Amino acid sequence: MTHTKSLKCQVVPLLAVSALAMPLVLVTGCTTKNYVRSQTEPVIQHTNELDDATARNNRNIHDVDQRATAGIQQAQTSANTASQQAQTANQAATQAEASATDAVHQADSLGSVVANLDNYKQVAEVSVNFGFDKADLSKADRAALDGFAAQLSGTKSYILQVTGGTDSVGSAAYNYDLSQRRARSVVQYLASAHNVPAHKFYLIGIGKDQAVASNSTAAGRAQNRRVQIQLLSNMTGQAPAAPTTSKLAMPQ
Repeated sequence: MTHTKSLKCQVVPLLAVSALAMPLVLVTGCTTKNYVRSQTEPVIQHTNELDDATARNNRNIHDVDQRATAGIQQAQTSANTASQQAQTANQAATQAEASATDAVHQADSLGSVVANLDNYKQVAEVSVNFGFDKADLSKADRAALDGFAAQLSGTKSYILQVTGGTDSVGSAAYNYDLSQRRARSVVQYLASAHNVPAHKFYLIGIGKDQAVASNSTAAGRAQNRRVQIQLLSNMTGQAPAAPTTSKLAMPQ
């Protein structure tokens, strides 16, 4: 009996110790979680900050890439534009050189004619008139030029002086261009319809500079809207012939 009581007395203190130890374990567990949390939260926050920084860097890199691409495209466009302008300038220079060469050839050709100009005499003349601001030949104009061209086959060493004119309406620059277009209409018709060689023509556009009638009346202005064609022949060794003249009725 005595031994049994002794065991009971020992059990009670052990239970008491266990009861006291459990709160201590709980307190220790809570303390460990708090410690872990305090240690991991800064790490998590820092990781989030790194993620944000990485995202910002990616956006910045994307923006820089877009700007770089746009810059390259703009530079390429500018380069293409500069290349096109250079090509245009080169073409213009080539055309200018060709025009200059043509001018030299024309000057040489004209010079050879002028050298013997005193030997050229007018043997025929015709005038055609145009409507206001017009440069197209009418049916009557073409008929008059047909009759004039019939004389060319029997004429030797001839040239044709084609002089275009206008009335006084409009600017000088516009009328110079209009008079040239009128003269070209005559030249083109004679060349295509009657096979007159191009070197036979000497085309002049005088605009409104040399009026043949007064510009103060409608009838006078109609006379000034004309192209005069003179047939000049080298009379060297030939008996001079009386010039013939034909004119068209002017449009009203």
